[in-house]
Amino acid sequence: MTDWNAIPSPKGSPDFNNLLKVLQRQEPDRPTLFEFFLNERLFQRVVPEIAANPSDPRLQLRRTIRTYQRLGYDYVSVIVPSFSFSEGKVLRRQEKSVSLNEGSIIHTRLDLSAFLWPDPQAALYSLLDELADELPAGMKLIVYSPDGVFENVVDLVGFENLCLMIADDRSLAEDIFCEVGSRLLHYFKLASEHASVGALIGNDDWGFKTHTMLSPVDLRHFVFPWYKQINQVAHAAGKPVILHSCGHFTRIIDDIIDDMHFDARHSYEDSIMPVEEAYERFHARIAILGGIDVDFVCRRSSEEVYARSMAMLEITSGRGGYALGTGNSVPEYVPDEGYFAMIRAALDLR
Repeated sequence: MTDWNAIPSPKGSPDFNNLLKVLQRQEPDRPTLFEFFLNERLFQRVVPEIAANPSDPRLQLRRTIRTYQRLGYDYVSVIVPSFSFSEGKVLRRQEKSVSLNEGSIIHTRLDLSAFLWPDPQAALYSLLDELADELPAGMKLIVYSPDGVFENVVDLVGFENLCLMIADDRSLAEDIFCEVGSRLLHYFKLASEHASVGALIGNDDWGFKTHTMLSPVDLRHFVFPWYKQINQVAHAAGKPVILHSCGHFTRIIDDIIDDMHFDARHSYEDSIMPVEEAYERFHARIAILGGIDVDFVCRRSSEEVYARSMAMLEITSGRGGYALGTGNSVPEYVPDEGYFAMIRAALDLR
């Protein structure tokens, strides 16, 4: 009888080329895993010999590398420390639900002029080189950012405030997007220049269950041009780019593929579009990552999670452009046995 709570053991060694083939819409040499981020409980269970130390970014990244390696991933997702728009500036109550206006600090052009913008060159890119020697052979880093263009503007301005600003003072909104977008572009450009980096993640939630957060017209005006530039810079450096974006996406999928030229899309919810449907509709145009709905992983039995994961691997076998993972990420409320059941499907086929 399977002990679903036992940590699975991967077979073989990491090989980023498997994920690279997925991102190129090819079939990897073996079932391949993808996850945006894991959680502290998993780190403690999988790498108990390295204690958490948030004040030591090097140690934290080493811990993350070991965890991803021991769970069978071919990469590790990392954020370059010491670059943030809102840390220590946007303060919100630590509750389960708060207004997206709470803590916002830029409401006028005077606020914009007074804001101390972060310097992307101050981020600790040297860590990407230092950690290269610690990466297991075949493994690469995938760099993401401290939120995306849209999310950072919402943090600074507030969501309803932003909607009103776009209606009342469109030029002010555009200037704020420019301040954020230009810095994220610089951040990704500098990160893409490091040999240890195999790909980038543009992480920016653009939608909710039934619609995009802004109209597609406004997203095309304020947000998408920055990702088009980010992707151009990344592709020029030979690095593919993954979009991690939650919510409704069908009205902007052509922008994602044909205008911004993302190589892969991640984050799927059964209530919006099950990953099985998304794969059939879009895998010929863009790689599909993850998709085993987080709610499904949380609520269904380990046997059901394993069966759906195995079925997804069977559906995509011989067709390419798919890596197995959750629909979004693995926060701490996801039961270990559900998460382990999902990745076990891929590991059992290796």
